[in-house]
Amino acid sequence: MKLFKALVPLKKHLDQQNLTSLGLVPTMGALHDGHLALVRKAVEENEKVVVTIFVNPTQFDDQKDLDAYPKTLEDDLEKLACFGEKIAVYAPEVEDLYPKEAVSEHYDFGELETTMEGGSRKGHFQGVATIVQKLLKGFMPTRAYFGEKDYQQLAIIHALVQQKELPIEIVDCPIVREKDGLAMSSRNRRLNEKQRAIAPQIYSLLTQVVEKKHTHSIEEINRWVTAFFEQQAEFELDYFCIADARSLQPLRDKNTTQNARAFIAVKMGEIRLIDNVKF
Repeated sequence: MKLFKALVPLKKHLDQQNLTSLGLVPTMGALHDGHLALVRKAVEENEKVVVTIFVNPTQFDDQKDLDAYPKTLEDDLEKLACFGEKIAVYAPEVEDLYPKEAVSEHYDFGELETTMEGGSRKGHFQGVATIVQKLLKGFMPTRAYFGEKDYQQLAIIHALVQQKELPIEIVDCPIVREKDGLAMSSRNRRLNEKQRAIAPQIYSLLTQVVEKKHTHSIEEINRWVTAFFEQQAEFELDYFCIADARSLQPLRDKNTTQNARAFIAVKMGEIRLIDNVKF
């Protein structure tokens, strides 16, 4: 495993190998088993894999959230060491990807970016698309791997690749969960002991939502979720939504689509957690 801090020498390193396939796993570091599952799949399906570790400033709408995001490069490298020469790690400084100024480009993703996360985090997906485009065009991998926990982000990336006509396969990877059901996230390590103990209630609620689809309307489910969080002092509900899995637009009638998901975002103090399940 080799670590590169700059794009140019890494591209030269890759070009020298005459690769038949290249996988890309973009991350913001603070790696957990969910990230490692992406890397394992990429290693299985490609001759070489680039794992990027970069906390992208343009996708944060809150400077405090950016400052608090965990940065654990040494620990991340230890976790990746088991993959040996199959991977290369790209962990640049901001200036390597944003040589002039760290600002987002402009994209039109329509309603994909105005709902859910888009409504709560202004400019977030413009920043996501900017950095993903930089990485995809920089490496031109055969395949790039993203987790379904950030499902709306995944939809944006599919739209980006289509709009820019990039010949790259975007591979959707299932959510990896802790034994108690909590979706793995780098933000989980910021939870205190009490918060971590009750955080699995988020997934528990989603499983109950899926059970209720047989006996309750979407309006009734929405009211039930709202009432649940009104009684929970440790949680602040940002949004809950049952939406079409392709358009991401909220559904009013559960019979209007066979491909729906339930999405949720919850704040626990200053920490914001998201999750989703098939509905």
